[in-house]
Amino acid sequence: MSSIPTVKSNDQTAETNGQNVLAARVRELQKHYVLKSETVRALRGVSFDVPEGDYVAIMGASGSGKSTLLNLLGCLDRPTSGSFVLGGDDVATMTDDELSQIRASRIGFVFQSYNLIAQLTVVENIEVPLYYMGQLNAESRKRCKQLAAMVGLGDRLDHRPTQLSGGQQQRVAIARSLVNDPYFMLADEATGNLDSVTTDEILALFQMLNDQGRTIIMVTHEDEVSEHAKRMIRLKDGEIQIDKRIENRKTFPPEVIKKISMGTD
Repeated sequence: MSSIPTVKSNDQTAETNGQNVLAARVRELQKHYVLKSETVRALRGVSFDVPEGDYVAIMGASGSGKSTLLNLLGCLDRPTSGSFVLGGDDVATMTDDELSQIRASRIGFVFQSYNLIAQLTVVENIEVPLYYMGQLNAESRKRCKQLAAMVGLGDRLDHRPTQLSGGQQQRVAIARSLVNDPYFMLADEATGNLDSVTTDEILALFQMLNDQGRTIIMVTHEDEVSEHAKRMIRLKDGEIQIDKRIENRKTFPPEVIKKISMGTD
């Protein structure tokens, strides 16, 4: 199995909760939208910590505030009030340009629809964030190949998305999300377009990454998917209804993890 590149070291600005270093801290987040003459309170004072190495599933029905929270965690929007601290910085007060830099350097996105560029190869798609940050060089290209091997695509570096299965495309997206060594991975319905077998492959890959120290925040509406996380946060009417550790979470045995990392599809 290829080893994952080491997770980001903690500097003096890192947030802590007791002895735990936090990947993210959310405090009293509120988000209001004005629709015509009505104010919609999509989030109503949401607070939680995400320790480094946690694996959190965020759930909720339509209208619960789940998508709004996803946009705030991904620095795609700003809250009406409250704070979101990432690496010692309150991103809730940042400018658009600053938020863009945070998205590029501190958050690893995994989307339901993969969002790969059809004209690029596997390794070139993984390289895209580095290209936009001006950090693409011989050493970083080598690391991109290592990430492709880590997710089981070391023998498909020159393939294009149309030559890959859905599960393989999502593996490319996962490798791409790690290229900036993010504070956390933010997965938005990452298994939503996959069949049950391929869903298990992606969840096994998430388990491997989390076991190796990666922090994962996963938005899902599927109970079967959330049961693989370590913790579940359920929203209702813009507030946290449940925030609990998952007892007896579902996990994959080592032989399954090994199979996934070797690229058996």
